[in-house]
Formats: sequence, C-alpha cells, structure tokens
Amino acid sequence: MDLLELLGVFGGLALFLHGMQMMSAGLEAAAGGQMKAVLERLTSNPLMGILIGTLITTAVQSSSATTVMVVGFVNAGMMTLNQAVWIIMGANVGKTTTGLLIAMDVGALAPVVAFAGVALMVFVKKPGLQHIGQLLAGLGILFLGMDMMSAAMEPLRNVPAFVHLMATLSNPLLGITFGALFTALIQSSAASIGILQTLAAAGAVEFSSSVYILFGQNIGTCITAVMASFGVNRDAKRATCVHILFNVIGTVIFTAVVMIFPLTGLIEELVPGPMGQIAVMHVVFNLATTVLLFPFGGYLARLATRILPDTEQPTQKDGMRLFYLTPVAAGGREGGLGVSAIVVDQLRSELRRMLEMARQNVDASFKAVMDRDTSPLERVDSREQYIDYLNREISRYISQLISIETNERGSQIVSSLFSISGNIERIGDHADNLAGYTRMLEEKDIPLSDFARQELNQMRDISLRAMSALLSSEAGTPNWLAQVAQVEQKIDDMTRQFQQSQLARMREGVCSDEACILYSELLTDFERIGDHVLNIAQELTKAQIPL
Repeated sequence: MDLLELLGVFGGLALFLHGMQMMSAGLEAAAGGQMKAVLERLTSNPLMGILIGTLITTAVQSSSATTVMVVGFVNAGMMTLNQAVWIIMGANVGKTTTGLLIAMDVGALAPVVAFAGVALMVFVKKPGLQHIGQLLAGLGILFLGMDMMSAAMEPLRNVPAFVHLMATLSNPLLGITFGALFTALIQSSAASIGILQTLAAAGAVEFSSSVYILFGQNIGTCITAVMASFGVNRDAKRATCVHILFNVIGTVIFTAVVMIFPLTGLIEELVPGPMGQIAVMHVVFNLATTVLLFPFGGYLARLATRILPDTEQPTQKDGMRLFYLTPVAAGGREGGLGVSAIVVDQLRSELRRMLEMARQNVDASFKAVMDRDTSPLERVDSREQYIDYLNREISRYISQLISIETNERGSQIVSSLFSISGNIERIGDHADNLAGYTRMLEEKDIPLSDFARQELNQMRDISLRAMSALLSSEAGTPNWLAQVAQVEQKIDDMTRQFQQSQLARMREGVCSDEACILYSELLTDFERIGDHVLNIAQELTKAQIPL
C-alpha cells in the first residue's frame, strides 16, 4: 500500500466521521427537543421503550447519541433506571441499520443526496429546511467517505503484513479486543463496522474472522456513554453499566454460539457478499441479544445496582453542590444529539432549587425585620452564599452549553435561563439587604411603628405570592405573564402608597430620622424584588417554558 492509498483510507474515514457528525447536528437542530420529549414520555411500557429506542437510533444512525440522552434523562430524574434498560436495548437494535444501508450499496446515490442537502443549506432560507439539508448532506458525505475507503483498502489484500494481522484476529479473544479498542478509539461503531465491511469487501478479512471483531465493536461503542457518565449521579452511571452489560453478555453468548454451531457458514450460504453477511450478523447479534435479555431487563438493572452500589454524594466546599448538573470543572459536556435538550431540563431543575432558596430568604428576612429578630439571619446568610455559588456554577455551565447549541430556539432558551439565573441572584441580594436592616434595627434600637409593621407584612405576602407564581406549571404562557405583570404593578403601587404613608408619619413626628432612612431603603429593595420577578417571567415567556 503506497502513501496515496493510505491517505485515501484516512481521507475516507474523515469524510465518514464528518458525515456522521453533520447528520447528528442536523437532526439535533431540527428535532432534538422533540426526540427528547418522545423519549421522556413513552418509556413506561418495555416494548414501547424498545421500539422508541430502535426508531430514534435508526433515525440518527448512532446508538451512542441515544444512550447519551438516556444517561442524561436518568441523571436529571426524568427517567428511571428500569425505563432506561428498554431504551438501551432498542438503541442496540437500531444501530444495525447503518451496516444494512452500506451493504445495500446505496453509495451510488451519495453524490445526489449530498448535492440535494448542500442545495437546501445554501439556497433555502427557512431554518427547518436548512437543518434537513444538513442531515442529507451528512448522509451523502458519509457514503462518499465509505466509497473512498473501500477503493483505498482494496490493495490491502496483497500486503503480507496486513494479511498476517487479519489472520491473528481469527482468534476470538484477539478479534474481540481489537474490535473493542478500535471502536473506542474512533467513538463510532457505525464507522468501525463500515470499515470492517469495506475490508471484507476488499478480500482483506474473512467473514469467519470478522465476526469476532464485530462482537468487540459492539462493546467498544459503549465508550461514548462511559464518557458521558463522568460526574453524573449513581443511577445515570448504572444506565451506562446496563449498556456495557448488554453488549458483553451478547458477545459471550454469540462467541460461544459461533464456536459451537456453524452460524457463520449458514449466513454465508443465505446472504450474498461479505458486506451483507457482516450486516446480517450485526442484526442477528443485537436482535437475538435483545430477545434473550428482554425477560431479564429488571435483573440487568439490579445487577448494575449491585456493581455500582449507592455511595455518599460528594459535596463542594461548605457543603454546596449542584444536584442536577455536572460541575464544569469535572469535565464539562460534549455536544451531540439531545445533549443540550437534556441539559436544559437539568438547568431548569437547578434554577427551581435556586429560586426556592431565594423565596425562603425573602420570607425569613421580612419576618426578621418585623420581629426585630436576628436569630434567622445566619441561615439567611448561608442560603445567600449558596445562591451565589449556584449562580456562578450555572453561569459557567451555560457559557459552555451555548458553544454546543445548534439551533436558534435552543440558543434562545439557554440565553433566557442565563438571564433568569442572574435575576434570581439579585433577588437573593435584596433579601440579604433586608436581613441587614434587622441588624441595624437591633444594634441602634430603632423602633418601627405598628403601621410600618403592617405594611411590612403586606410586602412579605405579595413578594411571596409573586415568587410562587414563577413556579407555576402555567409559567411561560402569555396569560400567565399578564397575571405576573399585574402582581408586579401592585408591588409598584404599594411602594408609592407606603412612601406617601411614610411622609405622613414624618410630618406627624412619629417616625425617627434613622427609621425613615432605613424604611426608604427597605421599600427600594421591595420594589426591586418585583422588578426581578417580572424579568424572570418575561424570560420564561420568551423561552415558552415553565421553570
């Protein structure tokens, strides 16, 4: 094999992988959120879960993408480990379609498909059609890369060193190890199986030897899910473990079957051509493993739990930690189908938690001022530090997510969540200011009139009402926004009304200078809380999502 042929192999592989990435990105942009919703809602029935996993993986041509979504759902608490088992089984069945397409030699249409996709991307202005064009262009480029690799690999059958290497891989253990390592290296079972098919078509590897490499490739494809599981919760790691167990068990069973029974010979007799034979063996492997393990899905989940038992959750400094998100310092996130949609749900869960902390601080701070009680202030200060920590971590996370977001709507949602985090943090600051007034009242022995105490109680009630509205399931709808805007206007009206009442008390001489200054500052914080609540409501409506 000369240098030009070697470059042809690498060039073809580059086109194949780029085509896969383009397909995934195009589908993510066109329908990532919808696929997330389908996975989230239709997994309670085992058979339905397998079917959905199969269909989505067939559409995206990547079991890794589907499994990464599943790991994210389990981590976010939107899917149980038992539900994840069925999706993973379906993903393993769905990934076999790439090999079938390659075996059907649809590569002859690759230039037409690629041209159609590029034409949609360049000449059509509608974003939805551009995303479909990206998907088609990726598909065409994928098969162009496959044809290029096939042509470049044909001379390998005459290279003694390569022939010897392929002969050693007829050993089951070596073949499985090679297939697993190679697939883990390029992180694409579709690409590695496609390469195996081109080698077989070029006569560089016998079908009887290729089956062991094929089994190993099914194990190697788990590497992407393993990488996605770094830093996630225990159940999400168990979902990855189920994926590995499925393929390892299938490999053990089929290795024994191939060594004992003439399965490869039967397939060679029934299926013409080595590319088709590898594709059929891939289908048989995953379909049969799914059928065999279907009755034991619950046991797979239990086995994964025994392998990865519960451990004490790690915490950040001072006990602070993210409950739903992986800290960026722990490795961050990679892009891919469904990943951003998953992280949006995780962000919303983290923001709800942050908002609840801010609401508790507003409640406790108003009560502390009314009662001139400094005992709750330590807890208020602790929660305020936690709110600041969450804002920093969420902001860092969102800045990374923006770099992998691939569609306009997703970018808008992420931007809105970034703004919401900042507004919640500012509400926390105003609650902390209120807590500080309690210390001033206590230290300087400043009295508050009964009228001021009554007004403070009204401020507290409407502030909590406004913040509770942000947690409504109707959040993000225009009618809901109008209701929140009315509450915010009420806060503004109350602020003006209470300022007038304060002036009247000053004229009557029943309000000390220090009390007046402090009360004016307090009214400013009260009014600003309403402003930030309305800002959050507007961002939720812009994103058309509840928190």
